[in-house]
Amino acid sequence: MELQQMRYVVAVAETSSFTRAAERCHVVQSALSHQIARLERELGARLFDRTSRRVRVTPAGEAFLPAARQCLEAAERAAAEVAAAAGEVRGRLTVGVIPTVAAVDIPAVLRDYRRRYPLVRVGLRVGGSGDLVEQVKRGTIEVAFLGLPATARPRDVGAHELARDRHVAVVAPEHPLAGESEVDLRVLAGEVFVDFPSGSAGRAQSDQAFAAAGLARDVAFEVTAPDLMARLIQQGLGVALLPSTYTPRLAGVVTIPVTDAPSRVEHVVWSRFTLTPAATAFLAVLGVPTGSGPTTRSARSTGDG
Repeated sequence: MELQQMRYVVAVAETSSFTRAAERCHVVQSALSHQIARLERELGARLFDRTSRRVRVTPAGEAFLPAARQCLEAAERAAAEVAAAAGEVRGRLTVGVIPTVAAVDIPAVLRDYRRRYPLVRVGLRVGGSGDLVEQVKRGTIEVAFLGLPATARPRDVGAHELARDRHVAVVAPEHPLAGESEVDLRVLAGEVFVDFPSGSAGRAQSDQAFAAAGLARDVAFEVTAPDLMARLIQQGLGVALLPSTYTPRLAGVVTIPVTDAPSRVEHVVWSRFTLTPAATAFLAVLGVPTGSGPTTRSARSTGDG
């Protein structure tokens, strides 16, 4: 069984096409088909059902794919380690980001990183803090930027605190509170809220603050995208609490300081067990030390908001 055969199988599975898989792998289709047929004979099972209209992965193929992907990733990591030993950083880097990341200018960091390490292929994944931490633990992504309540810390991963921030109220320009110099949670508790989904770290920040104040509130809209959240607020459908360092990116809304506002801490996290050369280089560009676990803020943090 050869790595090239595994690469062809993964490409066919991901494109659902022998033609597109061959284009991705930069080989003629006949060569790719021949190698997959040879592998199927070796395994004694068909990996794909082929018709004139579609290609579908068989149960045997589904069983084969996870191990094939792991082998390809291991080979890629090994090649990257050898290159790093020779002073060249290459390979793949996947970075997870929350939608409201504000402590770091991600495009600017990637620009600097790309200039220094042009041979690294970079992928970005947007998600919630909880999901991103799990992906780092599984090794699906190498580095992730999180936003957590001040009472929480990332677990079972390498972590570095980037910045602390407080929330502000976000309302429509026509909202009765829009002219206030500041508000408190008791006043806001009477409003209808637009917020992140229940159970997410973004939601927990506000939920914990209201619970600590002994207040209940009505969350009528649950949204994962802050820009959509702002559009709902513009339509007068509710108000929100969002980090003060993020809200300048939102247009068409008004922000108000909150005296007893929720707070959040932004972290960057990485695997404690498999830190690739590409990930190590990325953290170095951020100015993040990785040798001694959680530390204080990096030079790129935004301070306390």
